[in-house]
Amino acid sequence: IAAGHNYREISQDPTAHAEMVVIRRAAEQLRTWRLTETTLYVTLEPCPMCAGAIVQSRIARLVFGAWDPKAGACGSIFDIPAERRLNHRVQVVGGLLEQESRELLQTFFRAKRGALSESSSSPKPAS
Repeated sequence: IAAGHNYREISQDPTAHAEMVVIRRAAEQLRTWRLTETTLYVTLEPCPMCAGAIVQSRIARLVFGAWDPKAGACGSIFDIPAERRLNHRVQVVGGLLEQESRELLQTFFRAKRGALSESSSSPKPAS
């Protein structure tokens, strides 16, 4: 239905996480905010904001690869999808292809840090 990635740095929008982008696109594609009978696949365990959006959009199932011990909100630090006081429960499958997901994330962030250090060490044009 939809695909996306993190646009936070590009857009300078703190809500432009991959999950939020995909939820918006799926809602637009399906012409409804109720994304029932859908499954969201992500590489890293969603943060609190994204976990809340997953619940609010009524996604049926969440599958993620790597656990996030720093900001995870689907079982690591918090467990928002399982919160009984909320009006919707999300089936969560965490740690699927965890090692592969972790390696993918490490490669991505290593390349990103390399690009940042190259751009910061480049000579700046005179003004």
